Amino acid sequence: MSGIFVTGTDTDVGKTVASAALVRALDGAYWKPVQSGTADLPEGDSGIVAHLAGVPFGRILPPRHSFAAPLSPDQAAALEGRSIALDDFTLPACDRPLVVEGAGGVLVPLNDQVLMIDLMERLGLPVVVAARSGLGTINHTLLTLQALRARDLTVAGVVLLGPLNARNRTAIEHFGAVRVIGEIPPLAPLTPETLANAARDLDVKGLLP
Repeated sequence: MSGIFVTGTDTDVGKTVASAALVRALDGAYWKPVQSGTADLPEGDSGIVAHLAGVPFGRILPPRHSFAAPLSPDQAAALEGRSIALDDFTLPACDRPLVVEGAGGVLVPLNDQVLMIDLMERLGLPVVVAARSGLGTINHTLLTLQALRARDLTVAGVVLLGPLNARNRTAIEHFGAVRVIGEIPPLAPLTPETLANAARDLDVKGLLP
C-alpha cells in the first residue's frame, strides 16, 4: 500500500486543508488515527476532508480513537477515562493512496510516554509537513524537519499555507534541503471548488514510494 503521513509544524496551520488537497490530488483515501473535538464537530476532520475533497465517505476510514474535547490526544483521552497505546495502531487496508493526518505537530503526546512521532515511526510512511507561509515558519519548519530526520523518517515534502511568500519558501527549501510541493493561499470561500483548484497546483509527482 502507498501513502503519506501529513503532520503540521503546529496546531491550526491548515493541516486538514492540506490533507484534503492531497486526497483530491492523489485521488486517494483518508485516515485520521486520533480525532478529537467531536463535541463541537461531530464528524471531526474526517467530515471536513470528505466534504472538501469531494470523495465518497467510504474512502474516509474511521479513526482508531475519537474524543469529544478539542485537546491534545493524551488530555482528551484522560477526560474520558481512556488511554491510547501505540499498539492500537495498524495501517488499515486500502486499495488507493492513503493520506494519514496526524494531530497537531510531531511532538504532541499520545500518552505519558509516547509522542505523535512514535506513531509516525510505527506506520513508516513518508511525511508531508504542512506549514504556515508567514513569519516564524522557517524556524518551526526546520525544527520539524530536524525531528523527523532524527528518527530516520522520510520527508516527502512541505506544503505552505497562507499568503504566498517566495522568500520563506526559498529559505525552507534551501536550509531544509526539502521540496515545497505546493502553496495553498487563503481560500475564501473554502469550498470543494476552491480546494480542487488548489489541489491541481500541488506537485505530487514522485510523492508516493
